Amino acid sequence: MSDRAVRSLENLERSASTARVLNLLKISREHRHTAEWREAPLFQTPALNACLLVKHRLRRNEIDSFRGRRQIATKVIVPIDNGELKSGGRYVFVNQINFEMTLMEVFGIPPEHPDVTTLRLIDKLPSLDPFLLREQLRRSGIDPAPCYFALSEADLQNMLNFVKAEITPLVALSMGGASGNGNSIERMASKILSNAGEDGMDALGQTLRLNPEQYQEGVFCWKGFLYYKWSLRSMTSQISEVADRVASVKPVGPVDQAARDYIARGRHVLRARIVKTCAAVRATLQVYDEAYASLTRDGNPSGFRDFLLEAPSLFARLGDQLGAIQHIVSFWTFRFGPHATPAGAEELMDIFMDFETGLRGRDETEDAIAA
Repeated sequence: MSDRAVRSLENLERSASTARVLNLLKISREHRHTAEWREAPLFQTPALNACLLVKHRLRRNEIDSFRGRRQIATKVIVPIDNGELKSGGRYVFVNQINFEMTLMEVFGIPPEHPDVTTLRLIDKLPSLDPFLLREQLRRSGIDPAPCYFALSEADLQNMLNFVKAEITPLVALSMGGASGNGNSIERMASKILSNAGEDGMDALGQTLRLNPEQYQEGVFCWKGFLYYKWSLRSMTSQISEVADRVASVKPVGPVDQAARDYIARGRHVLRARIVKTCAAVRATLQVYDEAYASLTRDGNPSGFRDFLLEAPSLFARLGDQLGAIQHIVSFWTFRFGPHATPAGAEELMDIFMDFETGLRGRDETEDAIAA
């Protein structure tokens, strides 16, 4: 790996997990002495269970690694030496050409191995957000230890309370316009967040004339929309704070003119892109809000049915957009917390480059690929 790639790997290894990075190496170091980590690992293969998973925006020279067209891929980075990241690492993209052959050659994992299934389930997600990752795995019968998700009971309760408020109009509609009592709302919120195959909401699927597969996939993405809507609301003040700090951060140590120019440009570009991406997230969420209102306010189920059918593609777009914002907020808070050491010019340039790549719009990415 190049010197810059090594520095980037070291930065990733030092960081906590975010919506773009799942730091299994850090999790293994912190929890390997616990029974839950040993008894319910995310991956059965030790090397995979101490790797770094990254939702990576593909560069032009990486597009041909896949048979189909895509902008985001799941990158599996396995450090050569877990104790010394300067040694670099090996990586493979999930579902790249010859993916199964590579796993067999490097890890001795056959195509039918459960770890291959887990990797492909993770690859289907637009981000590595812990709530959605847990939901995706559990609905396929995979239930790793809680340490892999870093979800506090307070966050889960806050999310449940948000869902209760959100679905109150739907409960009222199902009761013929009467206001739902607390127990009715609680039950329906629990059903929406349930991981069971039968969630008790078959009547809604029948009303919307959706087959079981369409309904289950649509409801999973609906959960994602609810979670992302809650996430955006809960971190709005943090987004503003990070955008302000990006605009004012200064590196320590020597800074040459090229680095000074890049950082100055990066401050301006990143702040503008954060604002633009937040606006795009709100626009995507508005699609859901309007469809839900047509069902609960206007009594018109067709709009919500159309939303559930379109939800998988909208969910991917929303996850791409908000995942980049979540990653910036989480990483910045971790790296530049109250007791963190200041960043030098090279590290700050790497961070800005990572953020800018994550925030790059799909249209910009496709233009760059075509160029």
